[in-house]
Amino acid sequence: MAETLFDIAAERLEEGTEMDRLEARGTLRLALKEAGLDVQNLSIPQLQAVFEKLMPRELEARGVADAAATCKAVMKEIANAASTTELKASNSPDEIFKRLGGS
Repeated sequence: MAETLFDIAAERLEEGTEMDRLEARGTLRLALKEAGLDVQNLSIPQLQAVFEKLMPRELEARGVADAAATCKAVMKEIANAASTTELKASNSPDEIFKRLGGS
């Protein structure tokens, strides 16, 4: 089964911090909710914006040392995973029409 960007980001966040699986996923969900983003239709640029703007504050609030460096490391891992892993295709209307149109 293909992984979503959310799944990969949460796993990398868990690996890069002392957070457990539930805390990493919950923290990421809160940041995405604050940004008004949907977990199922998440794009890499959107995720990158969340990790640049919101996640450092969320991680600092949870006692993560050097939150900004952690966020950069997670985004680097996501970029690597995106290039080597089959990610779940987006179901946004734009993506559906792109797939239907063959572009």
